[in-house]
Amino acid sequence: MPTTKTTQTSNHLVRGFEPYTEEPGEEYMSDKMRAHFTSILNKWKQELMEEVDRTVHHMQDEAANFPDPADRASQEEEFSLELRARDRERKLIKKIDETLQLIENNEYGWCDSCGVEIGIRRLEARPTATLCIDCKTLAEIKEKQIGS
Repeated sequence: MPTTKTTQTSNHLVRGFEPYTEEPGEEYMSDKMRAHFTSILNKWKQELMEEVDRTVHHMQDEAANFPDPADRASQEEEFSLELRARDRERKLIKKIDETLQLIENNEYGWCDSCGVEIGIRRLEARPTATLCIDCKTLAEIKEKQIGS
């Protein structure tokens, strides 16, 4: 029985994909490889959209006009936190759509900064990555220096 792997990505889980196994001599970002990442991204997007739907239904079901100001404040805070989370997920869905477009345009998998291959394992860990690990590390170091 094949094993499935769960990958943590931006505090969300992309579940149930088989890590990609390259064939000897296979070209980087072959049709088969791009199909693999398209599948991961579409599944991730679907999970995020289902979570948005659950939140909407939860908020509709739980919305109440509490007479006690403390109860009302608690509910408003809970809804506010949920809406902030959904806003982050909305932005992530947009990024997933942009990444799917890169795959369709055969521009996926190469570093935006230096042009080298990002790498299959890094892309499985973070399917929307646009920088190789070296450029990402350098960008984070620069960000820390500027932020200090």
